[in-house]
Amino acid sequence: MSVFAKLFGSGGKGGKSASPQDAIQRLRETEDMLTKKQEFLEKKIEQELMTAKKNGTKNKRAALQALKRKKRYEKQLAQIDGTLSTIEFQREALENANTNTEVIKNMGFAAKAMKAAHDNMDIDKVDELMQDITEQQELAQEISDAISKPVEFGEEFDEDELLAELEELEQEELDKNLLEIGGTENVPLPNVPSTSLPSRPAKKKEEEDEDDMKDLEAWAAN
Repeated sequence: MSVFAKLFGSGGKGGKSASPQDAIQRLRETEDMLTKKQEFLEKKIEQELMTAKKNGTKNKRAALQALKRKKRYEKQLAQIDGTLSTIEFQREALENANTNTEVIKNMGFAAKAMKAAHDNMDIDKVDELMQDITEQQELAQEISDAISKPVEFGEEFDEDELLAELEELEQEELDKNLLEIGGTENVPLPNVPSTSLPSRPAKKKEEEDEDDMKDLEAWAAN
């Protein structure tokens, strides 16, 4: 007999087995019940401990009875802890199994949908379609290149002839400039003035004598 059958009972030959969601819900309810039982036992243990301390010196028999009840409660509490661990492990395993079941179910549904979508597709037609698309893209590129190419309207010129004509024009312009410069040589220059420039006035005799005396004094002092 399986663990679920032991926990929830068997539905018999014609009975319907519990769904994973129902089993998970019942396990959660059992966990809540045991958790409340834990809290109750913890309070009882605390009360018995206080009773034993209170009657430790006054009523030894009452203190011993309180300690015995405390031990029983602690044993029950340990059992509940183990039961909760087992139930928690079982619930998590069941939740994981339920999740995996849903995932596999959805994957199967997606696989069927994909298969139905591909049933209407022919790989040969897909290849033809992709070839048509490629050809149309190449044609569109050729049209774009043709449109963007400059139109010369049949006017073709020899580039060497154009360069030669340009050099002739430059030479003509250079010759013209040289002729203009050479024509300036025939322009008459202004005449040299015939009158003499005024001469610098000569120093007076007395001033020259004074200068000579100063030079002589300076030489004698040295």
